[in-house]
Amino acid sequence: MRRFAAVQVWTVLFVSLATTLPAQRAPARPWVDRWFVTSDSVRLHFLSGGSGTGPTIVFVPGWTMPADIWEPQLRYFVRSARVVALDPRSQGSSQRTPDGNYTDRRAQDIHELIAHIKAPRVVLVGWSMGVPEALELVKQFGTQDIAGLVLVDNFVYIPPSSPVATFIDTLLFHVLRDRPAFTASFVRGMYRTPQDSAYIAGITRASLSTPTATAYTLLASTLGTAPRDWRPALDKVDRPLLFVGGAWMKETADTVRNHVKDAQVEIFENAGHALFVDESEHFNMVLENFLRRLR
Repeated sequence: MRRFAAVQVWTVLFVSLATTLPAQRAPARPWVDRWFVTSDSVRLHFLSGGSGTGPTIVFVPGWTMPADIWEPQLRYFVRSARVVALDPRSQGSSQRTPDGNYTDRRAQDIHELIAHIKAPRVVLVGWSMGVPEALELVKQFGTQDIAGLVLVDNFVYIPPSSPVATFIDTLLFHVLRDRPAFTASFVRGMYRTPQDSAYIAGITRASLSTPTATAYTLLASTLGTAPRDWRPALDKVDRPLLFVGGAWMKETADTVRNHVKDAQVEIFENAGHALFVDESEHFNMVLENFLRRLR
């Protein structure tokens, strides 16, 4: 009986402490969820926070990735600027749609987002598939709303007979053959630094939430077909441009330099594809210095 009574006492004390001590919670997110409807009636989600007198920073994630993969940048820059991160159509919390899952339309979505948020000028940051989408925006609509362009870790030209073209064809095969296995491997491979297992699982779930047929269409329409050449769009860039890439992007960096006068190039030698997560402090410093140039 005494032992049972002691257990009761400890249980009461534990419950009391649990209800009086402050809970350990993740830091609150200093941004809110927003939505807008595109000209072809697709409801798109974006994250929005912060304020400032400088240009709004608009972040666009890559293939099947969610907007909040940019969390290290959102948390850092929300203190000094207005920040927006888009969930492209059929990704994240945006509407899944069988239509418009190709570069031209998704570039128009970004253009319409910029109009919706009524930002007088933006710094557009596109990662991975967001690189050709940002360049397609410039090709279609020019740079009148853009203060600066940041392209993160993707090719701007893929020769038809190159090993990269063959590699992409292999990716397309594996997307259809075993999407869950491919996605799990793809997400793990985006990072060089160790990531929390819950974080990796969350990014993987977000990626798989894009239907397989749509995921295939996105990849095939952007990288799987000719001409796979965005150099003509680079020639139209008349705003400051920052290119950030991993060690495998040195040839692309040279192409950017050859097509955009005074382009700034930063190579992250030891980071993975999601280099803004792998080396978030380094990436934030590079982006902050680029923003200072614009001022």
